[in-house]
Amino acid sequence: MGRSSQVNAVVVKGVIHDYPKKGKASARRALNDVSFDVAEGELFGFLGPNGGGKSTLFRILSTCFPPTSGSAVLLGRDLIAEPASVRPLLGIVFQYPSLDNKLTVRENLIHGGRLYGLNGNGLTSRISEMLERYRLAQRSDELCGSLSGGLRRRVELAKSLLHAPKVVLLDEPSTGLDPAARRDLWEHLLSLKKDGATILTTTHLMDEGDRCDRVAILDQGKIVAQGSPAALKAEIGGDVITIETDDASGLRDEITKKFGVTPQAFGDQLRLERAAGHAFIPQLAEAFPGRLRTISLSRPSLEDAFLHHAGRRFNDAAAAS
Repeated sequence: MGRSSQVNAVVVKGVIHDYPKKGKASARRALNDVSFDVAEGELFGFLGPNGGGKSTLFRILSTCFPPTSGSAVLLGRDLIAEPASVRPLLGIVFQYPSLDNKLTVRENLIHGGRLYGLNGNGLTSRISEMLERYRLAQRSDELCGSLSGGLRRRVELAKSLLHAPKVVLLDEPSTGLDPAARRDLWEHLLSLKKDGATILTTTHLMDEGDRCDRVAILDQGKIVAQGSPAALKAEIGGDVITIETDDASGLRDEITKKFGVTPQAFGDQLRLERAAGHAFIPQLAEAFPGRLRTISLSRPSLEDAFLHHAGRRFNDAAAAS
């Protein structure tokens, strides 16, 4: 089924958010004309460096505060004008834990369920279901403060999904998790998608972006590209060649003059996109003997897509943020 025939769960248009001047901190624009839509049942990822605007966007989508301007509709409800009608439909896992570490796993779920209006046998039954689903039944009477990061993330998910939300928001859900716990988390997310949930997640990890149906690349408060991971990589239009050299600036100019293609320079590295890159590498080596310390070839990645659209490397963007 094409996207044109699907029903959108989330529609955001022209969202701008400005943080006002506060103390010594100057005013800044965190989101700049952000627009996107997410279909029902879709796993949609926001990929970008820390400080790029992802968490601000999620605070707006979770109704923590309204944007400076723009519109946002969730399942037909105006998220800005009617936040109270939207909140029961949302399940939210923020970047930083919201559990009470002095309460047990079960007690955290009890209090979380009551906040969403669950009680009595219905709440008890739902808690039992979630404890089993997230393999927490044997840990239900342990204090959350005694659990590992991976187990606490499971409790966060169980708590956020107790009321069977239609839309799930996860802000950097794998923060602080070891690789095994991160894989476990993504198995749960894909299971939720299979059950029909609409999932929006932020991440700065490329392999997590690859797991999404579609991705929006967010940098400096702007969406610079969006589409399926495969489509974003295909926009690069060839292989990625990376060269290490002692004279990046000079070699870049010589490559441009000889081959008509201008590499991007980053420190002592040059990067260029080229169809049939494997055939171009011998030409470079022959043209500039002794000038190339190393030369490598790779297929395009989401990190390359970020660089292609943002004009800077992902790590450089994170450092600047």
